[in-house]
Amino acid sequence: MSQDPLPSTRPYLIRALHEWCSDNGFTPYLVVAVDATVRVPREFVQEGKIVLNTSYEATSNLQLGNETIEFKARFGGVPREVQVPIDHVLAIYAHENGQGMAFEAPAPLLQTEEEGARVGLKVVEADAPELGLDSDDSEASSDPPKPGGGPGGRPALRRVK
Repeated sequence: MSQDPLPSTRPYLIRALHEWCSDNGFTPYLVVAVDATVRVPREFVQEGKIVLNTSYEATSNLQLGNETIEFKARFGGVPREVQVPIDHVLAIYAHENGQGMAFEAPAPLLQTEEEGARVGLKVVEADAPELGLDSDDSEASSDPPKPGGGPGGRPALRRVK
């Protein structure tokens, strides 16, 4: 038996929840921790995060891989390429009802306990706020995020069972 660590379940859970959202008529949104390794339009990043509408209607050439998520989408009417390392996905949820799953932030982003609380989404059973891309025209919203259900107005999610 090999001593190699098991591969992450994160990409599999993201794909499963994305499929669940799509199959049930919901709009899958990703909350992404942004650093130098993430390729997204920086003008839509707020507090080190971006929320992305990843529905098939809002994206082109969507690839939910084991290492990265890649697609093309329009932001403010301008087509852009997006590339997100899987470990930078903090959450995936259905925009319409907040059902989804949160993940730990990548280790480099969790420098201190306080910084980790600001960057990471750790609350799993609550309602998700309405953030990010507008599902009707697949363009990023320029409005600031609305306070969420978590402590301190942070976005929070409800567990899918």
